[in-house]
Amino acid sequence: MVNRVSDPNSLEPIEMASIDELRALQLERLAWSIGHAYDNCAPYRAKCDVAGVTPADLRSLEDLSLFPFTVKDDLRQSYPFGMFAVPQRDVVRIHASSGTTGKPTVVGYTRNDIDMWATVVARSIHASGGGPDDLIHVAYGYGLFTGGLGAHYGAEKLGATVIPVSGGQTPKQVQLIQDFKPDIIMVTPSYMLNIADEFERQGLDPAASSLKIGIFGAEPWGESMRKEIEERCGLDAVDIYGLSEVIGPGVANECIETKDGPVIWEDHFYPEIVNPESGEPVADGEMGELVFTSLTKEALPIIRYRTRDLTRLLPGTARTMRRMDKITGRSDDMLIIRGVNVFPTQIEERVLAVGALAPHYQIRVSRDGKLDVITVKVEKTAAAKDAESAAVAGELKKGIKDYVGVSAIIEVCEPGEVARSEGKAVRVIDERGS
Repeated sequence: MVNRVSDPNSLEPIEMASIDELRALQLERLAWSIGHAYDNCAPYRAKCDVAGVTPADLRSLEDLSLFPFTVKDDLRQSYPFGMFAVPQRDVVRIHASSGTTGKPTVVGYTRNDIDMWATVVARSIHASGGGPDDLIHVAYGYGLFTGGLGAHYGAEKLGATVIPVSGGQTPKQVQLIQDFKPDIIMVTPSYMLNIADEFERQGLDPAASSLKIGIFGAEPWGESMRKEIEERCGLDAVDIYGLSEVIGPGVANECIETKDGPVIWEDHFYPEIVNPESGEPVADGEMGELVFTSLTKEALPIIRYRTRDLTRLLPGTARTMRRMDKITGRSDDMLIIRGVNVFPTQIEERVLAVGALAPHYQIRVSRDGKLDVITVKVEKTAAAKDAESAAVAGELKKGIKDYVGVSAIIEVCEPGEVARSEGKAVRVIDERGS
């Protein structure tokens, strides 16, 4: 359902540059970024010294594989500001992760970093079909989380009108959408479904709202969820990708005319795919773990950052730059259930394939003696509230067994009983301990 497309006449020249032009720019910027990190970031220079490499060893893009990875634990060990590569007076903003599994990762930004970030988010909104005449409802959280302010500055850079709602207060979200009539919403896909539920609770049709485009990110979501959101909310759903350690949202974004995976803005972020176990690079088109190197960041240059996101690199279509396939999961989110590798997105696909089930679920993993037990909690749609729960559970149980390869206990709840999120959805509760 393409309501509009991005205007090809208003693209930045680099978006349609030749491959040779793009690779030459990348090599020039990569040499600067590695040199900047080596000279000014003591923890990364120490890793290079152990690996026996210096910036002089970078003679081609392929030579990037000689340099050591950066991982989340490097940022945690350098908490709070040990990875910064500029003096404190040059840092104009600080963001941080939630730190729910340990110390948060802290990221600094210079004025140039903020401007670059706004530029790539503006480019992302434009690729989604947005423009300066649009009203953009930002329902990502504001604060240390990068989502809200990243979307906000990008929308302003584009010249659009920003409605900075932030997350939560779902009834008010609906009220403001009804009253202000925004064209675009930027939010997590799971919370968009929560907003759609609230529309319906108020007796309103979410597909009849003013929203034409949804720019969704901050959590993995598949084609089934895209279809669910588009049909239910009457808008075009496009994927924005980012992570705070690299910049925040806007590292990559889908183009509305193709919707075939986020285009990586390769003039600022150089991608690699590596084998998650060996760390060795794999060819474009092969599945593996996504790795990013920043090309223009000043406060926190990030070299070969292991994202843990599993995907593959694909050739450009609507833009010269390469695309990334939909994230299939994270190497650190993978559950091993009785010897079977299980990703939450696989369960999600099966939930969405059952017509009587709403797109809300939670996975609980526990242990009965030495046996792993997986329980999937789901809820019926309002339209299917009278459906026989045992039949619905049986259909989902079979789908998970056939598609994923594990037996699961299914708990079917009444509409509204599965916990909702006002930001990133909490999909998995692992009670097995160490």
